[in-house]
Amino acid sequence: MQYEYAAEFAKRISEKTDGKITVEPYEYGGLGSEVDQVKSLQQGAVQLAVMSPGFTGNMVKEGQLFALHFLFPDSVETTQEILNTSEALNTDLRARYEEHQISPLAFWTEGAMQWTSNVGIDEPADFEGLKMRVQESPLMMESYKAYGASPQALSWSELYTGLDRGTVEGQENPIFFIYDAAFHEVQDTMTISNHNNYVAMTTVNTDWYNGLPENVKTIVDDTVEEMQAWVFEEQKTQNEKLLEEMKNDTEHPTEIIELTEEQRAAFREKAVPLQDYYIENVSEVDGEILNKLKEEIKAATE
Repeated sequence: MQYEYAAEFAKRISEKTDGKITVEPYEYGGLGSEVDQVKSLQQGAVQLAVMSPGFTGNMVKEGQLFALHFLFPDSVETTQEILNTSEALNTDLRARYEEHQISPLAFWTEGAMQWTSNVGIDEPADFEGLKMRVQESPLMMESYKAYGASPQALSWSELYTGLDRGTVEGQENPIFFIYDAAFHEVQDTMTISNHNNYVAMTTVNTDWYNGLPENVKTIVDDTVEEMQAWVFEEQKTQNEKLLEEMKNDTEHPTEIIELTEEQRAAFREKAVPLQDYYIENVSEVDGEILNKLKEEIKAATE
């Protein structure tokens, strides 16, 4: 999804400038690991990057709010509207990132998150002792400890092998990612939990961006804004299409477990108290950004 986004972004910039400005997309690993990418962006070696807030959680503490389960609405479409318009995210959280030379120009969802495992997860007790892979985020660790799991931080590049060998026993990702990365080949079940959204950020090096001529900056801003609608439709298409392909994959059959609202409520009950943990142990502004975001979510869903 992120590479397709970068390729479409590059195409539009080229078209708008008659090829005078080029954007060169790199596939995953082409510029190092997730952590390497963050450093390269901060140092200006990379000018633009699509990244997950999960990989910056130790640097920008407030960005860990995206790891909170059942924070955003069940509707992915409403979630995207909030990501587009939220002042808490696009102004307040952006300012926290800019302290580290990273400017998020947009936040967007790659789809609802689902769980895969070999045990078949349909109640919190199924997580008991499960070695669950997470990103480098303290809050993600705590989220899965709340379910009784044993969370393990692991890079995406090592995840397939980790699942295959049992180094980790479960993971979370949107459907398209699970299928593209072939995790369903080494996991017996996928639980449709919709417990969170995988949020990505379109980011730029702050000094580079602020130093752009105004006409070029306008082209970048306009393209980022246009891409919000494009990427929403792209994730919707890919997630729906690849769910059907997974259901029909007879070579690697996967049991699809769809949680009822009652089952989701059992997970929500254990997850929601993590918001207090975030405010007390993670946030550096006493939860101001989270509380503002919650008000925006409430207004958007009423």
